[in-house]
Amino acid sequence: QVQLVESGGGLVQAGGSLRLSCGASRLTLSNRRMGWFRQAPGKEREFVAGISSFGTITMYADSVKGRFTISRDNAKNTVYLQMNSLKPEDTAVYSCAAIRFGYSGIYSSTQSYDVWGQGTQVTVSS
Repeated sequence: QVQLVESGGGLVQAGGSLRLSCGASRLTLSNRRMGWFRQAPGKEREFVAGISSFGTITMYADSVKGRFTISRDNAKNTVYLQMNSLKPEDTAVYSCAAIRFGYSGIYSSTQSYDVWGQGTQVTVSS
């Protein structure tokens, strides 16, 4: 079964850092552009960051630009999200997702993605 699994979430104080990881089972991530999304309670899922297949292109939501960094290690079949200067409003379930193979859709649209992880909780206390 094709699967994405996130890890690295947790509870952190405002101003702190976390690094999320997204590993894949039965899916070669180097063939896919990847994205991170988040969903807070009572809110819609929102785009956080995206990265091209070889990591040469990255994109970020304005709310995280300058604080978050998306990266990937294709040899380890893993994508990362380094989150610094965390704020209480960053509290959410963070999920990674793989864009449809060969699809030219935009990073920020959930419709571009066909494989999703279950998510990992990130809680930032004030």
